[in-house]
Amino acid sequence: MTSTEVTTETEGSGPSGYAAARLRLLQQEARSGPPRRAALARLTDDWLTGLFTAAAERAGVRGATLVAVGGYGRGELSPRSDLDLLLLHDGNADPAAVAALADAIWYPVWDLGLALDHSVRTPGEARKTASEDLKVQLGLLDARPVAGDLGLAAGLRTAILADWRNQAPKRLPALHELCQERAERAGELQFLLEPDLKEARGGLRDATALRAVAASWVADAPREGLDRARRTLLDARDALHLTTGRATDRLALQEQDQVAAALGLLDADTLLRQVYESARTVSYATDVTWREVNRVLRARSARPKLRALLSGGLGTKPTPERTPLADGVVDADGEVVLARAARPERDPVLTLRAAAAAAEAGLPLSRHLVRHLAATARPLPVPWPPEAREELVTLLGAGEATVGVWEALEAEGIITRLLPDWERVHCRPQRNPVHTWTVDRHLVETAVRAASLTRRVHRPDLLLVAALLHDIGKGWPGDHSVAGEVIARDMATRIGFDKHDVGVIATLVRHHLLLVDTATRRDLDDPATVQAVAGAVSSASTLELLHALTEADALATGPAAWSAWRASLVADLVKRVGAVLAGEFPDDPDDEAPSAEHERLAIEALRTGEPVLALHTQPEEPAEDGEVEPVGVELLIALPDRPGVLPAAAGVLALHRLTVRAADLRAVELPNEVGERADLLLLSWRVAAEYGSLPQAARLRADLVRALDGSLDIRARLAEREAAYPRRRGVKAPPPRVTVAAAGSRRATVIEVRSQDAPGLLHRIGNALEGSAVRVRSAHVSTLGANAVDAFYVTGTDGEPLSPARASEVAREVEKALG
Repeated sequence: MTSTEVTTETEGSGPSGYAAARLRLLQQEARSGPPRRAALARLTDDWLTGLFTAAAERAGVRGATLVAVGGYGRGELSPRSDLDLLLLHDGNADPAAVAALADAIWYPVWDLGLALDHSVRTPGEARKTASEDLKVQLGLLDARPVAGDLGLAAGLRTAILADWRNQAPKRLPALHELCQERAERAGELQFLLEPDLKEARGGLRDATALRAVAASWVADAPREGLDRARRTLLDARDALHLTTGRATDRLALQEQDQVAAALGLLDADTLLRQVYESARTVSYATDVTWREVNRVLRARSARPKLRALLSGGLGTKPTPERTPLADGVVDADGEVVLARAARPERDPVLTLRAAAAAAEAGLPLSRHLVRHLAATARPLPVPWPPEAREELVTLLGAGEATVGVWEALEAEGIITRLLPDWERVHCRPQRNPVHTWTVDRHLVETAVRAASLTRRVHRPDLLLVAALLHDIGKGWPGDHSVAGEVIARDMATRIGFDKHDVGVIATLVRHHLLLVDTATRRDLDDPATVQAVAGAVSSASTLELLHALTEADALATGPAAWSAWRASLVADLVKRVGAVLAGEFPDDPDDEAPSAEHERLAIEALRTGEPVLALHTQPEEPAEDGEVEPVGVELLIALPDRPGVLPAAAGVLALHRLTVRAADLRAVELPNEVGERADLLLLSWRVAAEYGSLPQAARLRADLVRALDGSLDIRARLAEREAAYPRRRGVKAPPPRVTVAAAGSRRATVIEVRSQDAPGLLHRIGNALEGSAVRVRSAHVSTLGANAVDAFYVTGTDGEPLSPARASEVAREVEKALG
């Protein structure tokens, strides 16, 4: 760094000169990345050296040194990094003088508002503290002298390294446990929408832990790509510090676009993808390294026992047992390696065979094996031979063990070589809080879930491959299901399926959302709904596969995507579609009589002329983990038909903090006391308490009566509650979208609303529909995370579907009301 780039106070090392030079350095756009971090460390060194030298002379302290530890010790200072400093002294100086020296250094740092982690110790004290506190020992592994007695600092570093290596059998397991606890707490960086670049698994802490393992001489991390990954994470943290002006490591959603711009990247998705790829590199290196550490430590602990068994000191080194797993593949010391006679350059199926054998055995692939296969394996012919296809299906059907094997192959680029279109989904983020994983990991997780469902279908191979490919269209323009159908057709052909099977896989990918979307957003009593699904699926065998794929996809998405309630709706739809495919025709719901419960309520409502309510808790069903899961609570309402019922009922439920999962409205005619026909409205709601217990039916009824006669101003009450509990700051939600579903029903017009979920949303939609002078036949509500997707079957006042122009007008009016 030249004197024109950074200038401290010409005549000293005062804080104002350092602060000005620091600011100039951080504002230099041409300087970023490792050069800027190193320059900031050097600038800080110069300033602290001036402080230390002047203060040591005033205090009369000899035999002392200022030592940088941690990230500062490595010469890596981000804009808002802490300064980790150790004032090391030989113990000969007066304690008061040492304290004065420390104060003369610490206070100027604090005065500038810099975060400081500081300590004052002798070498003996530092070693003792390190032996008791693993985090202190890790920081001292990167100790670097800044000013003072350099020999004192060098002696401490040598001693700390020696202690670390001598104590490795005890310290490394403790470090591993520390890393695992942190991962449990902070999550996996490569899958988080708002990752902690430092603490999350695969982040900067793990990269530092790998350096510590290497310093122990027990094992070394894979070097390929690791330094580049670490630089990427550090660069992202630098940009985050400069963007926010804070010492934060969490890459929050609202700051990602600015951080991306600061790094010269296209957008936030590009930033996340780079961060995820880097985290994946660190995570893979972490897995490989800790596996090697455990292997070495096990071998060391076994040596004394072996020596005791070898009488006479034969000195013969035992050969690890090699157990055959498949042709050319063996298990050696808990890892899958190649047999000595294996020839990857002559055996194109060997890669998949090794992967399938490893997954079936629940063993990791040796890193050396994966690298060797990546470098020497002969490419598979296209289309693949039957053996290769069978090995892929075996790999996908192995369950949880598939994940680690797949990640090992992906780390060396083997997956994209086998399936070139995989590159589009590799590390691709999903900006939907419902999704737990990136696109590629979600696809693998779906295959894992599908593996447990293979006994339910006649063609498990098609299920597993469709699970792997169902979201392959993400990353392409347009509807990912439409794009995915084309890609899946090409990939299935490449894998070697025949024309018929390729068509089935393509259909599954094209319609993988059909069952859950239809079951939760459409009227299953409408014959057009069931006929449309039957037409798309076309065969009972494909329906069977689609049912299993739907469940696997939802389970692999996240906890908000599947429940016993959704499962029951999908199962009901599948049963109806199966009947149609078998030649039966769905009944017209207009010909069906109300249930006995609804008829009883309707008669009572007809007699009293007022609303009648009944609350029923649905039977509980076993969840996946064996726990019981309530399907929900059914609320039945019968009342004389009149305008405003939907918004009034929805508003009352919102006031009582009841979440609506599904709603059905149905008009019936019953004879009154004088023999005339009277119109009644029957409502079936499936609801759940937002929190707390359910309200009593009597309270709901009283509020519904007040809402209908106008004495209860629901809109005002909801507004008051929203004002009293303002929403936390977060990412601005996209605007609501209201559309007309094409060919949704022959008996009604289907208006679909997609919006950010919020208390009273259904009440607002109902008001908008009432204001548009349409009748709501039924409503189907679905909530995924923060997103609501609601479908309303509406007719004109004449009971007929709306004209296209009128339907579009209603959709615009509802969208305007929600905006």
